[in-house]
Amino acid sequence: KVRNTNRIVGAMLSGEVALSVTGLYGRKCKDISFEVRCGEILGIAGLMGAGRTEIVNTIFGLEKLYAGTIAVKGKTVSIRSPKDAMRHGIGLITEDRKHTGLVLSSSVKHNITLAALKSCCRGPFIDHRKEAAVAERDIRKFAIKTPSGNQLVNFLSGGNQQKIVLAKVLLNDPDIIILDEPTRGIDIGAKTEIYRLMNELSAQGKAIIMISSELPEVLGMSDRILVVHNGTIKAELSGREATQEEIMRHAMM
Repeated sequence: KVRNTNRIVGAMLSGEVALSVTGLYGRKCKDISFEVRCGEILGIAGLMGAGRTEIVNTIFGLEKLYAGTIAVKGKTVSIRSPKDAMRHGIGLITEDRKHTGLVLSSSVKHNITLAALKSCCRGPFIDHRKEAAVAERDIRKFAIKTPSGNQLVNFLSGGNQQKIVLAKVLLNDPDIIILDEPTRGIDIGAKTEIYRLMNELSAQGKAIIMISSELPEVLGMSDRILVVHNGTIKAELSGREATQEEIMRHAMM
């Protein structure tokens, strides 16, 4: 297990329902229904191409919702774009940080503040001093190793790039955080830091949905696990009792 051993897996399952999805149909997902509670980490497992990413992309407004309802804290919401999702307190760390999570040719500072520029503005203009202060605060908070906030993101390691994506998404202080392959292509040190951050966020009452192809990661970090196959949810398992063999059995049904 990679979780903080001081936290009891499943202890937060009595929390308020943060997000519920009912009868969701999208480009590559059908009849998806589940909920995630405040303080819970919900893992989504399945083989590559099973439709895991398409489910969360549909919830976040990156892909068209054909049918179904999405509710945030008991209130049905309409999400047609990422802007709508963010307005309703949902944040998404995409699976491909280089192409959809970052502007590689831009600076660390600009990437961190990109999704929350309004917080760095004075009237219609960007307050560059405030933007720099926000970026420096998050560089320290997320232990991003960079010469300065003006460093181009392209020159940083994968782990530091991923921490910049996290800083950017969390700057909006979302209540529901979706992480798609959050530790792909990063070293063990950066992985450990991201696990620690996920534990801290869940302890603060944030609802977390995590997609991962690494079964030890899914088993170690999740209170509950949804297993997806061919665009549908085949099983819901307890994070405490699930095994790799059980996940794979449902993933290949």
